[in-house]
Amino acid sequence: MIYLIGGPPKCGKTTLAKKLSKKLGIQWVASDTLQVVARKYVQKYVTKKKENELYPHNALKGKTNDETYSLATPKQIAKNYISQAKTSYDAVDMFSICEITDGNDYIVEGYHVTPQLVTRLIKKYGSKHFRVLFLYKEDMKKFIEDVQKSSTPNDWILAKTKNRDTLVKIAEMVNYYGQYFYKEAKRHGFKIVNMDSNFNGQVKKAMAFLSKK
Repeated sequence: MIYLIGGPPKCGKTTLAKKLSKKLGIQWVASDTLQVVARKYVQKYVTKKKENELYPHNALKGKTNDETYSLATPKQIAKNYISQAKTSYDAVDMFSICEITDGNDYIVEGYHVTPQLVTRLIKKYGSKHFRVLFLYKEDMKKFIEDVQKSSTPNDWILAKTKNRDTLVKIAEMVNYYGQYFYKEAKRHGFKIVNMDSNFNGQVKKAMAFLSKK
């Protein structure tokens, strides 16, 4: 069984993947890792201009979040994430079918796991091989409060953000991106969970949903 967890950044995907991995006794991988591997090969065969077109978020990513969010609007950054996710579809596809063929259970989590990709995988390999769940957040005020309380080691927001206005912009990006995941998950018939409130309780419910017999 391949467990697929998708959604915008900072919505609990990694937390859920780690807890589910421990509960089920299986491995998990972040789609970011698959993207890094795929991008190394892409760089060998395309021009820098083409690479930037394929990876628009990385192309406009500054050394800090303050710099990144001064270069583009929250909405544009969300759109860049959406566009960039597509470059890793084949990597997630190949990883999934390799594990399915070998009879292994695995968890794949990340923003690259979109409703469109999951629909493609199910059509190719059958729904019996997949358990799917999407997460999102939409309460920007709560998002900012939670980020500032984060105890995550090397949190990419806290470590690279000095300006509070940038936190607001990141919250706007996650809100817009969350709306995208919500609409697409509903359109493709997948379950999506709001993680704004009672985070730990929602994680437990998500684990129960994904691990049900």
